[in-house]
Amino acid sequence: MHKGINGNAINGGTTISGTMVLAHLASIRVFATGGLGGVHKGGENSLDISADLTELGRTPVTVISSGCKSFLDIPRTLEFLETQGVGVATFADGRSGDVDFPAFWTRDSGVRSPKTLADEKAAAAMIHAHSRLGLTSGLHFANPIASEHSLAKAKMDSIIAEATVEAERTGKSGSDNTPFILDHIRRSTGDASIHANRHLVEANVIRGTKVAVELAVLEQNERISGSRLSQSHAASVEFDADQRIQEGKVGIMVAGSLAIDLACNYNSLIGNDTDIAMKTSNPSIITQKLGGVGQNIATAAHYSGVKVQLCSVVGDDASGKAAIELLQQRGLSTESIHVASKGDGTARYVAVNDSRNDLVLAMADMRILEGGHEGFKSTWRSKVATSKPAWLIVDANWDKEMVRRWVDAGLSVGSKIAFEPVSVEKSTRIFYKTWQDHMNSLVKSTTDEKKTGRSWTMTQLADLSTPNELELMAMSKQTSTVDAWTSLLFGFDEDLLLERIYSLGSGSLHGIGDAVLLAALKLLSNIPCLLTKLGPKGVLLTEVLQAEDTRLEREEEAGYILFRKTPSKFNHDLSILLPETEPDSSLSKIGGVYMRLFPAVEEISEKDIVSVNGAGDTFLGVLVALMARSKDKRPVSDFVDVAQSAAVLTLKSTESVSPRVRDMGNYIE
Repeated sequence: MHKGINGNAINGGTTISGTMVLAHLASIRVFATGGLGGVHKGGENSLDISADLTELGRTPVTVISSGCKSFLDIPRTLEFLETQGVGVATFADGRSGDVDFPAFWTRDSGVRSPKTLADEKAAAAMIHAHSRLGLTSGLHFANPIASEHSLAKAKMDSIIAEATVEAERTGKSGSDNTPFILDHIRRSTGDASIHANRHLVEANVIRGTKVAVELAVLEQNERISGSRLSQSHAASVEFDADQRIQEGKVGIMVAGSLAIDLACNYNSLIGNDTDIAMKTSNPSIITQKLGGVGQNIATAAHYSGVKVQLCSVVGDDASGKAAIELLQQRGLSTESIHVASKGDGTARYVAVNDSRNDLVLAMADMRILEGGHEGFKSTWRSKVATSKPAWLIVDANWDKEMVRRWVDAGLSVGSKIAFEPVSVEKSTRIFYKTWQDHMNSLVKSTTDEKKTGRSWTMTQLADLSTPNELELMAMSKQTSTVDAWTSLLFGFDEDLLLERIYSLGSGSLHGIGDAVLLAALKLLSNIPCLLTKLGPKGVLLTEVLQAEDTRLEREEEAGYILFRKTPSKFNHDLSILLPETEPDSSLSKIGGVYMRLFPAVEEISEKDIVSVNGAGDTFLGVLVALMARSKDKRPVSDFVDVAQSAAVLTLKSTESVSPRVRDMGNYIE
């Protein structure tokens, strides 16, 4: 019971068209119902056409029903759906060859179905292909009523003819027509139509559930095969990356914010380090420059010698025009910068820094990146499909759904995914839970069941991420507590595990904190390579190693291996041996776990720090660029110090990314 716009308590329901809209908003891709609306007889003159059909033409949801009621014009209904770009197919349901499109109470209508589906797997494959093509229309799959519940076609045709004549005689047209005819059918069949209705709805729900599960299985298997824990896929992606770089195509695509940055640096008038006073005006030096996390990352990668494509949105305003001109001056392509003619203006970021140039407070207006879901396929997904970047870097200034759409678009073309969390509040956006995520949990419980009776799996969301300490803690709280990796960690005595961790790197991890170290390990369940930025302490690399990773066999790296799949040949190695697992378990793909602190490459005095804004973005942009350019596929650990050095240059620069970063691109030559 809900209250209407007048405040009165009302009951309500939704039509198929209304349910499609709500389903799409909730990321539900399949739903089952009773019967589909259609074109009424005489609709070519009256234009009495159900909104179900037009909604199917513009909303990417699959509707499973028992077809149209036979008092509708079924041939014109199918023709209208074809005009709307809606794929229509009917389940064979044990039959061979071509089958009829059903007429709700009867299995046959005398009108052939455009396509025939053998089973739920075939239906799931069609939905999957439809989604991958980026089509914005829906699909309709007809599920014929079971033979034992189907009413005789000849009898139903006669009853409907009588009802139609009576409706015309009594003037029942428009919205009154369908209820009148349905009531006539109920009375004429002695409630047999009601019983048939109940059975077909139950059958449709069962069929729809099976299709949804098959779709989740199909897409889950695709993600597993696309995981970087899968060596065969990793090798093919690396080969593709080589080709893309060598052919001069886009090596890195960055999807993120392009903003105007204002830096307000506190400037004490009395010559000491007095803290900023709250709730009053403070003297400061204010500078303006081109910024935005995505733009900073793209610029750093561009300076490192990789062809970069920045995908972002600016307003149709002076700031937007200035931002585009500055990008062009730097030699960055602006073909993927979308100018929004309506809505919010170009993004803006205001940073308030203390006298030491450390960030005290920042305010970001990124509303222009919020929403825009409907235009994703036409504006962005096609660009990813065309460019096929070796790496796709996504920053969390997009809203939750857009982050997931970007990631899915990158995975669909084999791109490696890097995620920049941006802030504590936005860092969890990559964990956005959709209906499909819940279906995946169901699939895992039925397809990955272990002898223990528990469902263990690892769900990879990205290949790499660069959180700071606070962002890491927020992200780790979003990971599953029942997957294989987390269950393994919880199985160890925490004190003994920490004792082993602190023995790594000759004790270099002391001072980082138990919570940070354990959070990094836990988050590996979703992101197998984490570079946690620790400010003046340096960078903590926590990484899942594949079985063939050469670091597992190098003695100088033995002191950074926390877990191993196979026993070490080095006497001084104290790594923990991973337990034996089932061959199909996600844990079977792990060769080891690497944990290493890279100390800061340089101690910087406070007077040398111009601004902290952009340093972390520079680190990520240079790091990914060097990996993309590496012809011998060196591990990420080989590039951490170089990326840190680039970040130091930005700390000392008045620019969001120091132009001197260009020198970093020569490192791997």
